[in-house]
Amino acid sequence: MITMQQFLLRQPSAPEVTATDEYYLGVANHLVEKAKERKLFPSYPEKVVERAAMTLTGYYQDVICDAGIWRSFITECRRFYGQGVPFYGEDEEYVDVELNKADVCFMTWYALSMTYEDRRVCSPLDSEIVKGATEWWEYLESVYDESPLPVDYRMTHELEIHAQEDTEAIYKLGNWLFMHCYLMTPAYALTLSEIAASVDLTKDEGMAELQKRMEQSMMEDPTGPLALFLREWLYLIVEGKMPPAPKRKVEATEHKYYTAFTKATGGETVKFFPSYEALNRFFIDALGWAENEEHLPQMKGEKDFILMVNKEKGMLVARNIARCIAHPDNPLYDKEYASEHAIELLTERGCCPGDLLRYVCENGYLPDAVFPGTTDHKLVADNWDFIARCYLQQYYRGD
Repeated sequence: MITMQQFLLRQPSAPEVTATDEYYLGVANHLVEKAKERKLFPSYPEKVVERAAMTLTGYYQDVICDAGIWRSFITECRRFYGQGVPFYGEDEEYVDVELNKADVCFMTWYALSMTYEDRRVCSPLDSEIVKGATEWWEYLESVYDESPLPVDYRMTHELEIHAQEDTEAIYKLGNWLFMHCYLMTPAYALTLSEIAASVDLTKDEGMAELQKRMEQSMMEDPTGPLALFLREWLYLIVEGKMPPAPKRKVEATEHKYYTAFTKATGGETVKFFPSYEALNRFFIDALGWAENEEHLPQMKGEKDFILMVNKEKGMLVARNIARCIAHPDNPLYDKEYASEHAIELLTERGCCPGDLLRYVCENGYLPDAVFPGTTDHKLVADNWDFIARCYLQQYYRGD
């Protein structure tokens, strides 16, 4: 049973109770009860199902009053991918910013996967998820016409980003979006746990340090299923468009590593190495690094390396993933191994640098990536950028 205190943690007006909070708490608890009665989501602990129910209720509150959060997500998905809700498509009955079965399926998968480590990399088309989401959607559909406008979710209406009189309201909205909004919190959960693990809360200054790190994260880290930065979410929700793109400084000369690398490879920007010894030899022979020295010693003992260069950024190195890459010049590619491990490049943070991942996927060099237990390569191939954004967050959009 979800308590009012738990429910309010996700509401914009918290800690105040509004006139409609009791109703929507009832909606969330009805979803939980339906899951119990119908034995839905048997692979997930009760607490995870409760969090998913609250997340889905947040989506439901949003579409009831068109708060703009879900609208922004759908709009950007269409701009990025040519369709609104990822994975599930839009049939002829799909209506923007109204209750849709595809939306409920997506939100159910998203909430369950992002908050339960044991099934984090689960297919959106998993029968358990689709069955449970369908029953949840049927209930929400049955009460849709009688549900009241949620009072607090209308905080996004009639605001202007640059209006001085809206400064305080914009700040409050931004804080809620980043830390408590139904659409952001599932994807941010792992980032939050990483931050918490880096702070020693047994020390007197622990809580102050945690607060400092959280505020820094809010300014620097992306969040939500599209891994957008807070400034981008605010502009989308309040203004209906992305903020002006920052001007990038383009270096007049190419990076020295790019020059040396491409000279050694005959113009190729990617090279593969089976061992640390081969990698180190390349550093010495091709890049002119010091002889008789072990360079990047933290890499010693690893294997299956990839080096990639960029004219502006220089060189990056990745380890233990070359067997997953079906590059025509990669002698290490192993299709059988890739069929099991290629999805990790899109879902495990730090596994593959963002620039390399984009290069690999844009060129079709990750053809074996599938969600575990499935053979649907097309699902991943069609949604690789979204999957990377959702799972990897700052590890994909950090630059």
